[in-house]
Amino acid sequence: MDGSVARRIGSGDAPSFGAPFSYEEAFSRNLGWLTEWEQQALRHKRVAIAGMGGVGGVHLLTLARFGVGAFNIADLDRFELANFNRQVGATLDTIGKPKVEVLAENARKINPELRIACFDRGVDEQNMDAFLAGADLYIDALDFFVLDIRRKLTDRCLALGIPVINAAPLGMGTAFLVFKPGGMSFEQWFRLEGLSEEQQYVNYLLGMAPAGLHRQYLADPSRVDLRGRRGPSTPAACELCAGVAAVEAVKLLLGRGIVRAVPHYHQFDAFRGRWIVRKLRWGNGNPRQRLKIALTRRIAARLSRQAATVEPAPAARTEIEKILDFARWAPSGDNCQPWRFEVVDEERVTVHLTDQTDHDIYDYRDGEPTLLAGGMLLESMRIAASAWGRRVDWHYEGRQGHVHRISIRLPKAVGLAIDPLVSQISLRSVDRRRYRLQPLADEQKQALAAALGKGFEIEWHETMTERWALARLGGHATAVRLSAPEAFPIHQAVLDWAHRQSPRGIPAAAAGLSRLSLVPMRWAMRKWWRMRLLNRLGGLTAAAVEMDYVPGLCSAAFFAVRMKFAAANFLSDHTPAHVVGLINAGQAIQRFWLTATSLGLAVQPTMATLIFAHYGEHDPSFTSEAKVRRRAAALATAARARFGADNDLVFLGRIGVPQNRPKLCRSTRRPLSELLSASDPSA
Repeated sequence: MDGSVARRIGSGDAPSFGAPFSYEEAFSRNLGWLTEWEQQALRHKRVAIAGMGGVGGVHLLTLARFGVGAFNIADLDRFELANFNRQVGATLDTIGKPKVEVLAENARKINPELRIACFDRGVDEQNMDAFLAGADLYIDALDFFVLDIRRKLTDRCLALGIPVINAAPLGMGTAFLVFKPGGMSFEQWFRLEGLSEEQQYVNYLLGMAPAGLHRQYLADPSRVDLRGRRGPSTPAACELCAGVAAVEAVKLLLGRGIVRAVPHYHQFDAFRGRWIVRKLRWGNGNPRQRLKIALTRRIAARLSRQAATVEPAPAARTEIEKILDFARWAPSGDNCQPWRFEVVDEERVTVHLTDQTDHDIYDYRDGEPTLLAGGMLLESMRIAASAWGRRVDWHYEGRQGHVHRISIRLPKAVGLAIDPLVSQISLRSVDRRRYRLQPLADEQKQALAAALGKGFEIEWHETMTERWALARLGGHATAVRLSAPEAFPIHQAVLDWAHRQSPRGIPAAAAGLSRLSLVPMRWAMRKWWRMRLLNRLGGLTAAAVEMDYVPGLCSAAFFAVRMKFAAANFLSDHTPAHVVGLINAGQAIQRFWLTATSLGLAVQPTMATLIFAHYGEHDPSFTSEAKVRRRAAALATAARARFGADNDLVFLGRIGVPQNRPKLCRSTRRPLSELLSASDPSA
């Protein structure tokens, strides 16, 4: 079908729905707010709506229930799964179907007398007049990022004497503008001429909602990427759009009520409970508006740069790859991600797990952190596999050099239930901020202990005295870590100063330091002599206070996980049983951590305490600095007094209810494409 020709659907094409249809009875409940004459007037009105997605479909159905008798609707897309959160026509039954066909059918189920012209190839300059033919009103429901045809359609409507309503879903509210013939034009309001594409998006956004009521509660700005044409949405905003647009449409179609067209703008935000109608002279040419636009462009550019680090999801992958995509979110020391995946066939994968022995911190107790991370990976894989009806059978194949090989089978398992923790895999993260002082409930502690399983036991350190003691140990470990020259290059490599969501390290903003402290720390991290100077000027104490003492006290508890069955020398030998035991421990810890996440709790590992205490007692040669060795030895003495022998202690951390602030900084993960290799993760 040629894009310039519409397929018209009239009452003669209407399917039979059983009972005879009566327009008067169907819309009789509108009477009272409308007169009988007004209801019949709407019956003979035609509204053009471009876009049948997030808001367009609801516009159509809402106006159909108002009794509007004819529509011209346009959209060239088909429904897909990503439409489900907001688009009224998106269901499992409509995936892959043209949006105009689905919405036209839904509208005819409301009023089989409807006269609908469907433009299933969208609107362009060639069919624009056909699309607007006979229209008494045009409602703009085009995608946010479609600006050229939006401007041309609005201009053409005004030239033909057709008023225009543009309602945008923003956050959990709506902003809308009305353009009337003889009033301001699209360009006079938005001022897009001569701007780059990204600048046009900013102008359009600020022009739609100069008040910006929605900005205060944006929980995750990284989801906004104007350059990548990506942004969040809510179903509430789409429904609100349809409500306000329908009311303005009725006022325009019936000539009743006050319609405030541009230079007036309207915004209602249900989340904040605010409604604004204001006049903005000269639109985006207003001096205050121009300042807002300049500031927003800078913010949008930064968000787009950050979003560029996020891997776009491939259009299609095998089940094995989808499972691995979940599994890669497993935690690892300093987000080193020491695993690579070798997909053998549709049921088998080999994991290559590399000890980071070039970094002392990873060589703790013969690479124990790496093996724990490997266990966390396997547990994440097991949980994720359940969503595809697969179980996980793994076997440790041994070690060649620094690389452990683990063979994994993922066979189909009939009747296997989906593990409820699957939804927590990518949500789990390290939270180094202060938590609430609210203690853990007995039910929470029981659920966490059960998640570890029978082979492990957990010790809780909950009193103020105990939390202070553990916080002091952490402060001593921080002093060792920041004053050891051997650790300095590791920190340089790991801390990511450029991104708030880092796929290969730890965002500096999430390291636990305040914004004020990050300034000298960033300066010091460039050269070792600078770090040494900062330490002498009190940097060690300040870092320990912010990263250990305050967070440690502001927690529900510290916890320590022990292996019940560990022999005296179990965690210091080199046997396969030792490796398998640590992998099992990693699996238990990941279940514990995911369970904590599902309970709304935040967790921060405090493994540096165990690591540097171990070095202070068993390997003082880890650093060339005598002062650092003495600090590590003192830490070892204090840790042994607190925990006793550490041969069965595998994990240490703090836990609590997080503050009511969204966590915007976190470590993410390398894209799966980089991990689908048997290469050395250190490369």
